[in-house]
Amino acid sequence: MEKILVFTLVLIFTLAIIPNAFSDPILYDQKLIVKKYVANLCCVVTTMTFVGDDILIVQKNDGAVRLIRDGVLLEKPVLDVNVNSGGETGMLGITSVNSSVYLYFTEAKIDGGESLGNRIFKYDWDGNKLINPILLKKLPSNTYHNGGAMVVGLDDKVYAVIGDTGRYGLLQNKALEWLNSSDLHMRDNGVILQVEPEGPYYAMGIRNSFGLAVDPVTGNLWDTENGDDDFDEINMVQEKFNSGWIAIMGPATESQLEDLPGYEDYVYDNPEFSWEKVVAPTALNFAKFKETRDYDNSLFVGDCNNGNLYKFELNEERNGFQFINSFLQDDVINKNEVMDEIIIGTGFGCITDIERGPDGFLYVVSLNDKAIYRITPKESLSVTDSDVKGGGCLIATATYGSELAPQVQQLREFRDNKLLKTKYGSNFMNTFNDFYYSFSPAIAHYERENPMFIEAVKITLTPMISSL
Repeated sequence: MEKILVFTLVLIFTLAIIPNAFSDPILYDQKLIVKKYVANLCCVVTTMTFVGDDILIVQKNDGAVRLIRDGVLLEKPVLDVNVNSGGETGMLGITSVNSSVYLYFTEAKIDGGESLGNRIFKYDWDGNKLINPILLKKLPSNTYHNGGAMVVGLDDKVYAVIGDTGRYGLLQNKALEWLNSSDLHMRDNGVILQVEPEGPYYAMGIRNSFGLAVDPVTGNLWDTENGDDDFDEINMVQEKFNSGWIAIMGPATESQLEDLPGYEDYVYDNPEFSWEKVVAPTALNFAKFKETRDYDNSLFVGDCNNGNLYKFELNEERNGFQFINSFLQDDVINKNEVMDEIIIGTGFGCITDIERGPDGFLYVVSLNDKAIYRITPKESLSVTDSDVKGGGCLIATATYGSELAPQVQQLREFRDNKLLKTKYGSNFMNTFNDFYYSFSPAIAHYERENPMFIEAVKITLTPMISSL
């Protein structure tokens, strides 16, 4: 009889696993949980920023800035500007320092009109809308390679990256013998800019980038860079850094170094990591979970081509990575090599931003899924949310609407008064909780967003609960 009771409970939970295959992305690290935080985002969301506990997101196609408060996307924009959104233009970047919010967008006289160039504005956040715009920087634009990512340093300095906008000159390492008079004009392209307070080019020679991040321990600046036909990159960007484009992408050969014309006293250094086969790396950020120290040395990176989330382990100096597999120790993943060691998750679609919230969790923006996902350590599950210590019934609670529902109470009584009082049941619960809570929060969240799915689960669970 004891074995039959255990088998019945296993069957209930196993059937509940099935929808996980088509709900949220998958994480291969069982100590982390991913679930959808906000769904049904509009108009191609590119980046987000936290202002206090609120989230501001930017919509590439219509120039709107929207507010997410307590996990709910509010209908009315907090700002709406006119943008040209053809190709890689539009509302591209956002970051914040306290109540100051910085926006990077391709300005137009009317929505969809001719581009007036890329602009960086500073606004004040009054808690409900963005006010008092101040123009900080006018930048060139093109239909591609506009960059747009922004980040704030530990000293509150604001940085932005712009791609080469399809134009090559001194800042793009154009060979001296090919320079003409127009190439000598600095166009503020292919660079990382110190926006506020304004400073000289922080870095040059950048083909295009969709990601900037600051190490919360050292303050070092990192970026992702998109290659042409090969060699995407992750770089640690020191001040006066020359990233090498158009002469170099990926690790440099001796002949490439000899031929690099350079610009002033900007210094080239090899990437900290390269993909020989391009994956279009985008956002990146450092973990700093409050519940666990296991990821304090981890850098998370997203891509757009494959929907992968990567995790890189920093070395002791935090200026590069350390790997287990010998073929990665040259800091390059070649076309014939597997990426299992560095892929921590899949199914995210095109990732456009990764931000660390004031709660310490990671928030991942998916362009394809029109959603923001939240990554949390399993330790963050509260007793009231998941009743981990007692083996709470997340799926049943979501199905029947309340922890006080008779069906949920029946399952809980079955667990406490029957299962946990048997030898087989107690052993089962000791090992099953870790497995169950690796997927049940995602299933429960999916139920709350899909009423029809609730009914399907109910059809499965009700007769089984009745049979107990």
